[in-house]
Amino acid sequence: MVLILLEALGALLALVLIVWWTMFSGRRNGELPDQHDPDVAAENPPPAPSADTAAPQKPRTPPPH
Repeated sequence: MVLILLEALGALLALVLIVWWTMFSGRRNGELPDQHDPDVAAENPPPAPSADTAAPQKPRTPPPH
């Protein structure tokens, strides 16, 4: 019985570690700000891409109606 509980606890710990790793690993300040909230978007504009990785962008055209 104890072995089953230890295995369940290990599986739960692995699940929590995987979720944490995929959501927060590598981000300096945790969650990204919500881009749809005008107050937060005005305070924290998205970082500009660096010259090394910035690809030239084509002008966006509106979708057909």
